[in-house]
Amino acid sequence: MKSGSNLEKVLAAGHLSVTAECGPPRGANPDIVRKKAAFVKGHVDACNVTDNQTAVVRMSSLAGCMLIKEEGIEPLIQMVVRDRNRIALQSDLLGAAAMGVRNLLCLSGDHQKFGDDPQAKNVFDIDSMQLIHMTKMMRDEGVFPSGDKLDGAPKFFIGCAVNPFADPFEIRVPRLKLKMEAGADFVQTQCIYNMTKFKEYMELALKEGLPEKIKILAGVTPLKSAGMAKFMRRMVAGMDIPDEVVKRIADEPKEKQAAKGIEMAIEQIQELKEIEGVSGIHVMAIEWEEKLEEIIGGAGLLPRPVVE
Repeated sequence: MKSGSNLEKVLAAGHLSVTAECGPPRGANPDIVRKKAAFVKGHVDACNVTDNQTAVVRMSSLAGCMLIKEEGIEPLIQMVVRDRNRIALQSDLLGAAAMGVRNLLCLSGDHQKFGDDPQAKNVFDIDSMQLIHMTKMMRDEGVFPSGDKLDGAPKFFIGCAVNPFADPFEIRVPRLKLKMEAGADFVQTQCIYNMTKFKEYMELALKEGLPEKIKILAGVTPLKSAGMAKFMRRMVAGMDIPDEVVKRIADEPKEKQAAKGIEMAIEQIQELKEIEGVSGIHVMAIEWEEKLEEIIGGAGLLPRPVVE
């Protein structure tokens, strides 16, 4: 075991893992995080806490991790390289490890032009691939990138993110391989709606032998409405939502679209469970955490296994 995290243990035992995420609030009210945590608890093996997603200022990911940890949920800290140089990143890694966080997702971060402070200076001192490599070096070799010895190595189960649908498609699997070689132990994908293309992606990953070396957690985001589907397709880079998916939810009366979205998410999970090489499901119920039990339970993934 590299980290001692529950998520790593569940995956190592051969179970299909389940993760979800909690977006921290745009303020200092801890009760908002605790309320989300109540919907998550008992339904996942670990829960992501996002790091100023879409470049919008929010409570820090580490603070959110501490709050959900207090509620009995294993946290998974997201860390973006947009806002910190390598000194700050190393410091935050040590801080998170000291506070008992055992799971990490290394990300680039959305460009600040998408957020509420577009004039902010981005940092990008290192990229997400280098953050993965730096963390692995600190964990496995017990040294800083400078070569100095660490007084207590941070033990993380190291994750990365991929979008199987971004262009050009032919570099998607090679890019995952590079992240795996840099030190990623698991990957969470962008939300999947185009199942045909994702199956093609997984076939290519299997040809490279990647699922044997990195745990692939397939992303699912339930659609609340046809409007949400159309907005995501138009505004989110690399989002691939086929016409038939939009039509299926749009054909429902408005008051029934949310229920149809949940039904479709459960069907997606059932299909993903059967794809060779998929080791887990990452459910991103954006500001809809109260539906997690219905979705995860409806897909036959409750109760979660207890692995010692």
